[in-house]
Amino acid sequence: MTPDVLALSVLLLPLVSAAVTALFLRRAGSAAAGLSVLTAAGIAAGGLVLALGGARDFPASIELLRLGKFAVAIGVKFDDLAALMLVIVGVVGLCVHVFSLGYMHDDDARGRYFGGLSIFMFSMVGIVLADSLFMMFIFWELVGFSSWLLINHYLQRSSAADAAKKAFIVNRVGDFGFMLGLVWCFSHFGTTNLTELAQLTGGGAVVATGIPLLLFCGAVGKSAQLPLHVWLPDAMEGPTPVSALIHAATMVAAGIYMLCRIHFLMVPDALTVILWVGTGTALYAALCAITQSDIKKVLAYSTLSQLGYMVAAFGLGGLAGAGSGTGPALLTAGGAAAMFHLMTHAFFKALLFLGSGSVIHGCHHEQDIFKMGGLRTRLPLTFWTFTVGVVAIIGLPGLAGFFSKDAILYLAYANNRAVFAVLALTAILTSFYMVRMWKLTFLGEPRSEAAGHAHEGGLSMTLPLLVLGLLSIIGGYGWFHSALLGGRFAAVLDRVPHPHGADHIVILATSVAVLLIGALSAWMLYRPAPVDALAEKSPGAFRLLATLKESFDRAYGYYVTKVQDRLALLFNFLEQVFLAGLIIRGLAGVVGLVSLGVRALHVGNANAYAYWFLLGLVALWAAAAGYLTF
Repeated sequence: MTPDVLALSVLLLPLVSAAVTALFLRRAGSAAAGLSVLTAAGIAAGGLVLALGGARDFPASIELLRLGKFAVAIGVKFDDLAALMLVIVGVVGLCVHVFSLGYMHDDDARGRYFGGLSIFMFSMVGIVLADSLFMMFIFWELVGFSSWLLINHYLQRSSAADAAKKAFIVNRVGDFGFMLGLVWCFSHFGTTNLTELAQLTGGGAVVATGIPLLLFCGAVGKSAQLPLHVWLPDAMEGPTPVSALIHAATMVAAGIYMLCRIHFLMVPDALTVILWVGTGTALYAALCAITQSDIKKVLAYSTLSQLGYMVAAFGLGGLAGAGSGTGPALLTAGGAAAMFHLMTHAFFKALLFLGSGSVIHGCHHEQDIFKMGGLRTRLPLTFWTFTVGVVAIIGLPGLAGFFSKDAILYLAYANNRAVFAVLALTAILTSFYMVRMWKLTFLGEPRSEAAGHAHEGGLSMTLPLLVLGLLSIIGGYGWFHSALLGGRFAAVLDRVPHPHGADHIVILATSVAVLLIGALSAWMLYRPAPVDALAEKSPGAFRLLATLKESFDRAYGYYVTKVQDRLALLFNFLEQVFLAGLIIRGLAGVVGLVSLGVRALHVGNANAYAYWFLLGLVALWAAAAGYLTF
């Protein structure tokens, strides 16, 4: 099989799986689960073969429609960046599918769930392989649909339905900006093909600042950056494996990937905006995580914060051609650092979410960390793998998160000391709330009956934890990168900046210091107890942090009730009066009257037809003689 055929097969395989599930397997949960897992295995295997098989960059395209210069095609752009992202999506996706076999074993709607996972994998692979902004936008919307479908899996719960609607509404705001940027880009350059755009900008074409900023709006929505972040914490209403796959490791990372795909369109003013949006999101989300009691929402705000780190890294990295090498096709140093952290974050955050799923499953769906405790001995494998995820995200030297976080801190230190200070503070907060969650969940004595009767899941739930735990340890080392992607690795992650000399000492000391300050503060402040120590000892600070979180939720509620609902009522009124009333029914009435008049001529009487015939002859004679003109 040639590389282009293999890439198209990897893209279409999950679509076939979703179609078969929707048509034949909705009530056959076991068969749907098996088909979906085999599909995920095929995607992971195909991605690894493409990455390691030595195939060079190639385009592949099937044109579907052409309107003048504008063409609609299923296009594939496979290069080093796509290879890295495809492997991440494939490997993490397979782990989540296998974990879902155990976690969703007793769910009555397994067929619908695994069908949703397949349509998501199709959408996400489509984003990775898209060769144009237009094709990326189509899959971008399909990912949004998949997210809505899976968040709303427990549709009998009003909270899940509300969360799904919230995700849909908020993402449409960002996607509208993306669409405007897409239209402007096509109007300005005459194309949305990524390769052609890179050639045009590399040849000196001027880029309007509004184009990258509008395209960035799509990333703000999908990657949950301020102020469009409000949907992600509520999205935890979906099944925990969905949170691991969509809302931690892959879909929310699509915004980062898209930015790296269009790095050649970036201009200094746009990068400045991107930098401060990411920095603000990183700090804000870390502050919000401190007050959360739901284990999944702690991880959700942690994801927001880490995504802010990635966006800030992209903004810090300079313009296309910066760093080693030149040319628009090469990724910037900031883009490389963002992709490096995207990869390591995918490993340890998927591990943490699946670990929380193991905890929730073992505790009979209890999610409050203040009602847990004592799980270290009851869930030993989950405890040790979860611990690996915690020390990876807080940046323990030698683990994956340490290397990628240090690269971003170094970029900030070298380019913007104010951003460096904010990101260092964010790292302290990350260490604080992660150790807080870990201690309250696993140490001490059980604080509820559910925690007292907790038990480890089966092999399908523990094996993915072991695989992701291993990746969270070795994912930052160069030898692993070379083994994972071979020569393709050099064009992406080898461009990650690493501190040298005195800078290395500063960054290493900063990393160790922020880790210790945050971890020791949480260790001393919190004890395994059913009450929040911060709320007990410093209620003012706790209320301030809680208010910080609730302010955006109130703003979202105000927008929906005061703006969107009223606009919807207005448009409904206009539709009923003008479209349905005057235009549709009015025209229908006119057509009806004409129809009645015409039908009146058909009376079935030969004498009447003879009179009409004679009248027609007279009219023709009058016209021929010039007495009647038309």
